[in-house]
Amino acid sequence: MPSITQSTAPCHVPADAAEEVLLGVDTHKDVHAAAIVTVLGTELDSRSFPTTAEGYRQLVAWARSFGVLRRAGVECTGSYGAALARHLRAEGIEVTEVNQPNKVVRRRRGKTDAIDAEAAARAVLPRRRRTTAP
Repeated sequence: MPSITQSTAPCHVPADAAEEVLLGVDTHKDVHAAAIVTVLGTELDSRSFPTTAEGYRQLVAWARSFGVLRRAGVECTGSYGAALARHLRAEGIEVTEVNQPNKVVRRRRGKTDAIDAEAAARAVLPRRRRTTAP
């Protein structure tokens, strides 16, 4: 399968580039959907990246273009997200295993990869229960 090359320039830039942002990733076999939210929960952008070493580098560069990236919520860190979780940890990013979004919320908001990625990012917010990925 050919790799997907995308511009890593953000669509929206936070007013303060030193602001912390959170990454959320909905993982799949060939492409991961990613979303960036502020620590206040505002979604900034979402994109998809190939599940390759280059795709992981593009994802991290894109996410860091919005601000300081210290934490990420990733679905399926034991399977489709395992390699990405290792890459993020190697980049000094704390990775949190995120369960699939709440079914009530999914019915209300719909089911798309971008929505799931945003939910994964929001799951890292301090008020949520979480488990650090192995």
